[in-house]
Amino acid sequence: MKPLSGIRIADFTVHAAGPFFTHMLSQLGAECIKIESALRPDIFRKPHPVYGRNGPASFDQVASNKLSVRINLKHPDGVALAKRLVAASDVAAESFRPGVMNRLGLSYDELRKVKQDIVMVSVSSSGQSGPDSHFAGYAPLFGAWGGLGYLTGYADGPPVEMRHVMDHSVGLNAAMATIAALLQRRRTGEGTHVDVAAREVASAAIGEALLEAAAGGTPRRMGNGDLRMSPHGAFATRDPDRWLTIAVDDDRQWLAFAALIEQAGRTVDANFESASYRQTHQVLVDELVAGWAAQQDAEEAARLLQSHGIPAHVSWTTEDIAADPHLRARRTIIDVAEPDGRMRAAIGVPIRFSETSDVGIVRGTPRLGEDEDYVFGELLGIGAAERQRLADAQIIY
Repeated sequence: MKPLSGIRIADFTVHAAGPFFTHMLSQLGAECIKIESALRPDIFRKPHPVYGRNGPASFDQVASNKLSVRINLKHPDGVALAKRLVAASDVAAESFRPGVMNRLGLSYDELRKVKQDIVMVSVSSSGQSGPDSHFAGYAPLFGAWGGLGYLTGYADGPPVEMRHVMDHSVGLNAAMATIAALLQRRRTGEGTHVDVAAREVASAAIGEALLEAAAGGTPRRMGNGDLRMSPHGAFATRDPDRWLTIAVDDDRQWLAFAALIEQAGRTVDANFESASYRQTHQVLVDELVAGWAAQQDAEEAARLLQSHGIPAHVSWTTEDIAADPHLRARRTIIDVAEPDGRMRAAIGVPIRFSETSDVGIVRGTPRLGEDEDYVFGELLGIGAAERQRLADAQIIY
């Protein structure tokens, strides 16, 4: 049995951060029912050229495992139908701008009337309260507003836009908070409203920089550098677009590395034996390492450095990851069927449980309304005639 077997989620989330959070819980066994309509489908269902394919790639990533039903939330009867689904669920998840669920008649207070111990999870840009709560936002805004974007990039370049990694970080925080809320409910019998602010997730990731600023310092972008390790970064090799990542942690590792560089016919400044000297002269160290790496085969260089106890690896492409036998063996990379029957690679849940071997993706992307026979018929007990009436009235639409 999966860890979250028996937990049901009424999933009102859209776009990426919210759907990724419910997707993670679905891989742990929760039954996740995605609520959309033909009038307002998740915008990520729209095909767009990304990840090397012209399809709903982003939606495919976060919708696998989920069930799909159509409910027109613009109609009072649609709201009533959504409440029936919430009443049969443990979690109600949403990622609209604050106030939208309240205007729809689906606020936490309203949902508690139909399910007293419901756990409601709201994911938004700046939270459900405060002077900035009305702002909408997407991943680049979360990272920029939270300070993570400003600290990311090269010292002589602009801040770097944070995209999917920001959505996924928000989703992981929301998933963790949901499990905590469910545990609290088990202990106390009480539900709760979980408020996840995406920009605060970004700020939580820059704790050291905030401490430095509070102490009077000025945190700055430093590219791939490190405050302690040197060399530390990604270096181009002789292979086109094949980069070697190296992180020298101490003087012992540097001496081993310096010997390899000298064997390749390059002169190494003896002063580099001191970590503090290397840190002060990072530009010179990086130039030396870059010159050595530019003559190397990426894979061979990584193996050579590793054999001498130096942390190094090729910076893998997505093609490398999808074909990796190790990840395939651990079912981190699996093949799932798309709605048209074609198979595609997908990323499974990066978690293993000693007593459970079947966590992860068990089905591909659902078609809009694909699971209404089960959800409306079996789960909610709505008969065929009533379902037809709701369809004719564009409630189920």
